[in-house]
Order: sequence, then C-alpha cells, then structure tokens
Amino acid sequence: MRALIALAIAAAAAAGCTSDTDPGPRFDDEGAAGITCMRHQPAMPGPRYTDAARRVTVDTLPLLRYYTANGRRGYCDGAGPTDPDRGWARVYVDLGADRANVATLLG
Repeated sequence: MRALIALAIAAAAAAGCTSDTDPGPRFDDEGAAGITCMRHQPAMPGPRYTDAARRVTVDTLPLLRYYTANGRRGYCDGAGPTDPDRGWARVYVDLGADRANVATLLG
C-alpha cells in the first residue's frame, strides 16, 4: 500500500513539473452574429494565439472571420480600442490577414 501511495505522489509531482501552461483566453467573436458595432475584448491574447506552435484552426478561424467582417466598425461604447483590443488586432495581422481591416485598432 505504501508503495502505491509513493508511486502516486511521484507521478503527481512529475506531472506538475511537466504540466502545460494556461493557453489563455479564447477570442470573443460575439457568437459570430451579425453585429453593427464591436464589443471590447476583456483580456489580452495568450499562447493559444501568440505561440505558433500552439495555434489551431478552431481557435484562429473565428478571430480571422470576426475582424475581416467587423474590424472597421467602431465599438458599441463609442470609445477607442483598449490594450487587449490592440493585442487581438496584432494577432490578426500576425496570422497573415489584411492589416487594413484593423488599421484603426492598431493606430
């Protein structure tokens, strides 16, 4: 029994040492609905979007679609882009999309 407990503790410790970091928030594409103005992104993009080795189409495609369709729209609150908004716009451009679609967000 002690051997099993020791083995479980060792396995848990090893898993803790090799565990992956949090990939960060998902982009809020507002449900891919037709919108007339954009909402601000609540958080900066994380490795899920900024680390090329961790990017997957299921995460990046909604971001590309959203800014291609809406990146030239203003924000619903009438304010300018926040730091997180600019961060997501940079990811959009880094993915190879047309900077013109988010130029007003990037300044």
